[in-house]
Amino acid sequence: MCRFVESIKLKDGKFFRLKYHQERVNKTFQEFFPEEEPINVFSVLTELLLPADGTYKIRIVYDKDVISADFAAYVRREIKSLKLVETNIQSAPYKFEDRTAYNEAFSQKGDCDDILLVKNGLLTDASYCNVALFDGKKWMTPKTPLIYGTNRAELIDNGMIEEQDMKADSIKNYEKICLFNAMIEFGELTIDTSNIIF
Repeated sequence: MCRFVESIKLKDGKFFRLKYHQERVNKTFQEFFPEEEPINVFSVLTELLLPADGTYKIRIVYDKDVISADFAAYVRREIKSLKLVETNIQSAPYKFEDRTAYNEAFSQKGDCDDILLVKNGLLTDASYCNVALFDGKKWMTPKTPLIYGTNRAELIDNGMIEEQDMKADSIKNYEKICLFNAMIEFGELTIDTSNIIF
C-alpha cells in the first residue's frame, strides 16, 4: 500500500497552511481510499505535545490511517547554486513518502547545493521545493510541478505568483529564482539565475 506524507510548519505555536494540507489529504483519499473518511490533520496535531517557541517540522505519515506523527526542530539548509537535472518523475497532487527517484536525481548535483528538475524540456521543481522565477516584473511558477505544494497553492491563491510553462533554456530571461516549500516562506531563499548550472 502507498504511504503519503504531510510536512507542516509550526512556528512559535502557530501552524501554517493547515487548510491546504487538509485539501491535499482529501485529494489523496479521493484517489486512493475513496471508501474511507479522510484523516483530520488538525485532530492529529492536537494529539501531539508541541513546543510553544521555535520553528518545527511536523511530519505525518499515513495511508488510510495515521502511521506516525512526529516533529523536529527545523534548520533551513543553505542553497546558493542549482544544477539542471533531467527527470521522468510523475507529477502528482499528493505527496508520496517514497523519495527514491528524488534522491537519485539529487545525487547528480555535482558541486552544486541542489538540483532544478527538468521534465520534457520544462522546469518543474528543486529537490525539496517548488520554485518561482522573476522576470523583472512578476514571479512565475511552473504550471506543472512535480509536487503541488501547499505554499505554492497559497501563493497562487493570493496572486503573488502566476503559473506558466517555462522552458529550461529560457532561464536566461529571468533574473532570479525563489525556492519555497511548507517550511520555507516565499522570499527567504532566492538565488541569482547565474548560479543555475546547465
